[in-house]
Amino acid sequence: MHQSSIDGVEDMSTLAELHEAAIMHNLYQRYQKDSIYTNIGSILAAVNPYKQIPGMYDLDRVELYSRHHIGQLPPHIFAVANECYRCIWKRHDSQCVLISGESGAGKTESTKLLLQFLSVMSQNSAGMPPSEKTTPVEQSIVQSSPIMEAFGNAKTVYNNNSSRFGKFIQLHFSQSGNIHGGCIVDCILLSLSLVPPH
Repeated sequence: MHQSSIDGVEDMSTLAELHEAAIMHNLYQRYQKDSIYTNIGSILAAVNPYKQIPGMYDLDRVELYSRHHIGQLPPHIFAVANECYRCIWKRHDSQCVLISGESGAGKTESTKLLLQFLSVMSQNSAGMPPSEKTTPVEQSIVQSSPIMEAFGNAKTVYNNNSSRFGKFIQLHFSQSGNIHGGCIVDCILLSLSLVPPH
């Protein structure tokens, strides 16, 4: 069923007209209601709210999304993370999440949120209460972001703490569903310019 972007829809693939104005209007309508996540079919679009939204990423929200399939609840980065986690066991296949966007869009924060969700799922699969500390492996992965940022971030016009490198984060899960290893490969992005000879 095709819908209008006048009131904002959760999945923009259902819009009657899919053009730039309708997309921007839909995202704006949802942004006004602090609904910063919107689906476009199987793609999740996120709009950086530049503020804290109470309850958006707390443990209760993690638990809620971990108990539902994608599409059963409003769009959220935890829904994507949960679908990946489920597919590892359903299909016995590796999963990949590609996070892309302009400077200041929230890519680094989105990565941290995915890791946070997967860390909680890992603890739950190991039978650990959510209040207990993460394992050393999970701690290392989650706490690696500030270290990477210290070496590879810089102030830009649009973002005071802009990542100047790309990251490929690989997590390894045991048969029981908990994280038991991982690695981070950083890809330094260079800006090259041609300097004319003197």
